[in-house]
Amino acid sequence: MSTVLIIDDNPGVCEALKLLLSLRDIRAITAHSPDEGLAELARASVDLVIQDMNFTEDTTSGEEGVALFRVIRQRHPDLPIILLTAWTHLESAVELVKAGAADYVAKPWDDAKLATTVENLLELSENAQEVSRYRRERRERRASLESRYDLRGIVYASESTERVVELACQVARAALPVLITGPNGAGKERIADIVHANSPVRDGPFITVNCGALPSELIEAELFGAEAGAYTGANRARPGRFEVADGGTLFLDEIGNLPLSGQVKLLRVLETGKFERLGASRTQSVKVRVLSATNADLSAMIADGSFREDLYYRLNVVEIRLPPLADRRDDIVPLAEHFLGDEAILSDEARDALVRHRWPGNVRELRNAIERARLLCQDGVVRPEDLNLPVNVQPAARNLDEPDREAIQAALDAAGGTVSRAARSLGLSRQALYRRMDRFGLAPD
Repeated sequence: MSTVLIIDDNPGVCEALKLLLSLRDIRAITAHSPDEGLAELARASVDLVIQDMNFTEDTTSGEEGVALFRVIRQRHPDLPIILLTAWTHLESAVELVKAGAADYVAKPWDDAKLATTVENLLELSENAQEVSRYRRERRERRASLESRYDLRGIVYASESTERVVELACQVARAALPVLITGPNGAGKERIADIVHANSPVRDGPFITVNCGALPSELIEAELFGAEAGAYTGANRARPGRFEVADGGTLFLDEIGNLPLSGQVKLLRVLETGKFERLGASRTQSVKVRVLSATNADLSAMIADGSFREDLYYRLNVVEIRLPPLADRRDDIVPLAEHFLGDEAILSDEARDALVRHRWPGNVRELRNAIERARLLCQDGVVRPEDLNLPVNVQPAARNLDEPDREAIQAALDAAGGTVSRAARSLGLSRQALYRRMDRFGLAPD
């Protein structure tokens, strides 16, 4: 059963509220002064506070209530507080609600409206506790991962990225090929780095080859090396990346761009650890952990004959799928703040714009947008116009429409002027709704 603390110097008010809440199966305890109320909070488990604004006879300034509110907010920052008074001006109550009070109710109150407000806030409080517990568990899981593995400083907040990171750490210990799939710019190389950093060969080299950035005729030479004269322009012998990566990890990015001739040689290395440089007859042996990545549909490439099926199954012993940034939106703001560093901060409007954008270029596009915004922003604050995001890109499939003046007024009317209820119906926080009310010159009834 939820518990509400009523702090009011009038015993009649306390008893009336206690009776009202008992009819809704809500337990109430009472205190008749700020000191008594704070003492009750210190010894009892309280889910919500209803507090008066004036405690001294013939006092109508509300200063005592403001002082009590600030002490409670400091000691119990997440505790919902309803302000109750017959005297304090509406402007003072609105300012306190902006400062974090849950709602404002004037005396004499409407029993049904007050009871409903209390029930809604208690439900929200329970939800907030559940969210808080969920976030605490996520922090604990991340702390556990960080204590056991080297995460290479990866920045994330989403559950989907957490699962990817955890899988990367788990498969790192086995000397098996890993295929990392996902769109361009999503961060596949960072995942490969985590696999290497937690593998038995972590003290060896970590070598990256972007197969998509090299001409097809040079990829084999890049991977396996070449003797002098093996091809036009090869004036001297050069080692390949397999030789350089011996005793460590070789990461083959965009593996779908590897030509069929290179695929045959790669398959042989994976099976035997042996290869020859281009133009050489001497066979070399290496011990290399191979990780690969692609944004291509390798199954379709197998079907059209451009990728070997036997190589695919050799590379894809373990697959790690990295979702696009649009599917892990909790990562967007933490990544943006990481890219900004200490040089600037994001405005609330910029945060909203970042989350609403679809990010077809994924983390790479986000980094570029933030680097541009850092250079253009004024006074160290990044605003939406600094991000220069395309206005014609559709937001993700969820309702993020900005409510206009009419929608806000309609929500307030439907909620009987109760700001917290109106905010919930619009999908906004109370503070966000108050900012919009200020902008449109609206006030609660």
